[in-house]
Amino acid sequence: IQNIYYKLGLHSISRAVARKHHSEFDLNNIFSRLIYSRILFPASKLATCEHARKYIEPSSFEVHQVYRALSLIAQENDYIQSRLYRNSLRLMSRKTGVVFYDCTNFFYEIEQEDDFRKYGISKEHRPNPIVQMGLFMDYDGIPLAFVMNPGNTNEQLTMKPLEEKLMEDFSLSKFVVCTDAGLSSTENRTFNSQDERAFITTQSLKKLKKHLKEWALAPDSWKLQDEKSLFNINELQDEEEYKNRIFFKERWIRENGLEQHLIITY
Repeated sequence: IQNIYYKLGLHSISRAVARKHHSEFDLNNIFSRLIYSRILFPASKLATCEHARKYIEPSSFEVHQVYRALSLIAQENDYIQSRLYRNSLRLMSRKTGVVFYDCTNFFYEIEQEDDFRKYGISKEHRPNPIVQMGLFMDYDGIPLAFVMNPGNTNEQLTMKPLEEKLMEDFSLSKFVVCTDAGLSSTENRTFNSQDERAFITTQSLKKLKKHLKEWALAPDSWKLQDEKSLFNINELQDEEEYKNRIFFKERWIRENGLEQHLIITY
């Protein structure tokens, strides 16, 4: 883990942050041990301090310094992410032509909300205040960038600002964004149909317009990849050779000035 940490240049990043904020403690020491412990022994900050004293290269920082270090890391979050991405390019090829975005949230064992931890729709259906996280991953599932928001933030509003960070801080301009239906607002689709961007998103059949729903559910005019014939799926129920094949329909639609390629699979 230490080898990967230094190859990614995280030691240089943490030292640059420490110099900027005139830190009196060893930020690199704390930052590295937080990462090592998160992988080896996920635990609280206090337990992480105890674990760090038992490593082959033991550390001697105190828990109050960990909290101060986390504040610096939070302040320089955007800088750390962009530098880490650029450093990773020296080690491996990052496939950023297709990126995936999704949101989740984390609950806190507190009774009252504050400025950041807010009551919202918990993914775990808990009544506690939550914080929301939005994450972009590259084609290989390796994280690109993330953002933290108050728990009552509308998920659909989080994607565009983080995409703009990707374009500005990561120098990415040409990519396809893949999301689930909950993040595919008209505004997000329109934004990702501009310049060299595109999108792929799921679409609820129930929310299609009537004529599109009828077209999607009709048993005829289904296709198979690499075959020219059209199929009526009602006539294929007992055909073993088609049991594990994926049939599809496709058409272009235009809604609110936005052209979209609609694909239905069965």
